[in-house]
Amino acid sequence: MRVIDFKDASCRHCYKCVRHCEVKAISVEQEQAHIMVDHCINCGHCLEVCPQNAKTFASDMERVKGYLGQGMKVIISLAPSYLGVLDYEKPGQVVDALKRLGFYEVRETAEGAALVTKEYWKLLKEGKMENIITTCCPSVNDLIEKYYPSLVPMMAPVVSPMIAHGRLIKDIYKEEEVKVVFLGPCIAKKEEAIGDERVSGAVDAILTFEEIVKWWKTEGIDVDKCENLPFGNPSPKVNQLYPVSGGIIQSIRASSVEDNYYKIHIDGLKACMELFQELEKGEILHSFFEVNVCEGGCIKGPASDKWQQSLIRAKMDVEDQAVYREEAEGIDGRQIDLAKTFRDRHVEDRMPTDEEMQEVLHAMGKYTQADELNCGACGYPTCRAKAVAVYQKKAEISMCLPYAVAQAESMSNIVMDVTPNMILIVDKDMRIRECNKKAQKMLGVSREEALERYIFEFVDEKDIAEVLATKKQVFHKKLNLDSVGMTVKETIIYIDSLDSVLVTYQDITKEEKAKEQHYHLKVETVEMAQKVIDKQMMVAQEIAGLLGETTAETKVTLSRLRDSILFEEEE
Repeated sequence: MRVIDFKDASCRHCYKCVRHCEVKAISVEQEQAHIMVDHCINCGHCLEVCPQNAKTFASDMERVKGYLGQGMKVIISLAPSYLGVLDYEKPGQVVDALKRLGFYEVRETAEGAALVTKEYWKLLKEGKMENIITTCCPSVNDLIEKYYPSLVPMMAPVVSPMIAHGRLIKDIYKEEEVKVVFLGPCIAKKEEAIGDERVSGAVDAILTFEEIVKWWKTEGIDVDKCENLPFGNPSPKVNQLYPVSGGIIQSIRASSVEDNYYKIHIDGLKACMELFQELEKGEILHSFFEVNVCEGGCIKGPASDKWQQSLIRAKMDVEDQAVYREEAEGIDGRQIDLAKTFRDRHVEDRMPTDEEMQEVLHAMGKYTQADELNCGACGYPTCRAKAVAVYQKKAEISMCLPYAVAQAESMSNIVMDVTPNMILIVDKDMRIRECNKKAQKMLGVSREEALERYIFEFVDEKDIAEVLATKKQVFHKKLNLDSVGMTVKETIIYIDSLDSVLVTYQDITKEEKAKEQHYHLKVETVEMAQKVIDKQMMVAQEIAGLLGETTAETKVTLSRLRDSILFEEEE
């Protein structure tokens, strides 16, 4: 089942989720991130780091409200991390606040933890397992089953406290139809409760601390003004420490059971993966490992009411309120099935051949080893890891930011360099900030030298200064650049974001010379025509003298012909 994912359109191509996903369970398609269910361990770290608030979470809120609306007896299994996460003066106020929402009873999940602790005692006392890895954290369980399946035999064959508690509650109320709702900081619990057929039926719905706090606010329930009501369970005592680092080990040590296992707690996904890699080597033996994907334990799970206080303060609050070194009493789960069989669920992704790898690398613009920057901007540690992801359709070539920048720069550079126009960017201080190859050639300087110079060293800067001062653009103004021997059309555009101007000089020297040559040709033609006219006039006058006729009309006609040749363009 899909517990978490990302909203379409809210994703902004930052790939931060990919970078923080240690198992790379996020695919990117058409620049939109998606969770790969088969690969995901539901740790929720991607949602915590998402800067765009693009997360989606499969909520059971409406289902729970439906249970209550139908008048069902709904019992809350309250994760012990509430001690350090929720805001209250006395723990019983949380009970009252939940009952005001309509819940029949509130019991602590630590009651189930007490049963799990006893199962760990048995395993330690028997001493049959080479190493024992706790199985309270569903994300850890997914991590081992999917990515370190060789370690499955080391997993304690015991259900989590949530499942143990759900089964215990339903056994206590076996004569009645009740619904069990787990309330805690973990989103992975939803997959465990609803999506794992091995433990289905123990818990009917999952609510998070974040959801319950919003619900209280909606209903106008102030926890501080609630009564201090009792929980429905006997005190789980030391087992309330389960959500903090080392809490399981402290619960085990509270008993008189003796064993020879070395005990250590590991929290944080990276630390867990490092441990499992060491265990795969087979060099660590006879040890008990308390493991949790969340740093610091469950108290700061991804669905906690995390705006309340820090990890350190939450840990202190839990440890301050829990009863140390005392076993839970009055919690009997002998009739409850607490066993769970774990299995190999490893995911296999087809790996590219050497030829296929080279093909993907070339498509990414990686032709040599020097091209492989391994910057990690895409979320993958190396360019080759990214190429593998592209081959497996988990990633897109465009996710390579250096490649995308290089492509963009390359395209812009091509446009800049192939244009026949001089292009310069000049800042408010008249410093040249950029220039194309045409400008470099005409100015007789390299790009590096140009960037150290001022525009007035090369051309008249009056128009540029005017645009910088007034921000009024200049378009296609004809002028002579005597310094470079060119006639140009000048365009100056103000760039507000840079407080600079873009200056282009379109070389029209050849066109102007052609026009001048054409004009001179016309002048020569006219001069020749004038000579013909003058000569004809002389002849006409002689003839007219002989004939006694005027030449005025002939002169006008010939003059019009001359003018039409000279001024044909202007017309």
